[in-house]
Amino acid sequence: MTADPEQNLRDSLEGLAGVLTGDEPLAATLARITAFAVCAIPGADGAGVMLLERHGRDTRVAGDELVAAVDAVQYGLGEGPGLLAVESRTTQRSGSLGGESRWPRFGPRAGRLGVHSVLSLPLLITDRAVGVLNVYGRPHEAFDDRSVTVGERFARPAAVTASHALLLEESRRVAAQLQEALVSRAVIDQAIGIVMSRTGKNAEEAFAEIRDRSQRDHVKLSEVAARIVDRVRARYQRTQ
Repeated sequence: MTADPEQNLRDSLEGLAGVLTGDEPLAATLARITAFAVCAIPGADGAGVMLLERHGRDTRVAGDELVAAVDAVQYGLGEGPGLLAVESRTTQRSGSLGGESRWPRFGPRAGRLGVHSVLSLPLLITDRAVGVLNVYGRPHEAFDDRSVTVGERFARPAAVTASHALLLEESRRVAAQLQEALVSRAVIDQAIGIVMSRTGKNAEEAFAEIRDRSQRDHVKLSEVAARIVDRVRARYQRTQ
């Protein structure tokens, strides 16, 4: 960080551009966004990102323990500047959280944690909020109009970076699920073959037996199949 706010912003935006070419896990990418935000935005002492995911999930990353504590209060109460920024898709700023009427439960608790200023920037892709960047300052009135301007300039590319990181993470999850499904299918096929060889049943009947065990024992079908295969392998190894 330098004494020149414009240089800090340029350096942070260059850092964001580098993140887009990387292959980091989602949490690591969001952590880097928070670090760049603290560097770029005048008055920032810490920052956290909340990224919305599908099916009601979200990913939250805090730059340090204080930010994590303040964010936990906000999301635990269901009240605060970040939530309002997402809902309204507009920047939220306060320089006196302890007496902030917009968030009468969150504000005093944040103040008692030693955080008196907040700048919550919605992460927007076109007009859709994909998350929020919460930037915190310990002093009162830590963020002025320039902080807002710089923060909003930073938030636009940060939203793109975060959104791309989420898409990459979701692709990884789908690939892992497909791989798991392929492995499970192979194990189930092996188990069906073992049951067929032992009982003389056909494939449909052998599968029904494995399925019935799964339902009776309240265990996943793939786990029942794995047990059948493992027992046969263990028995074979003992004979060697």
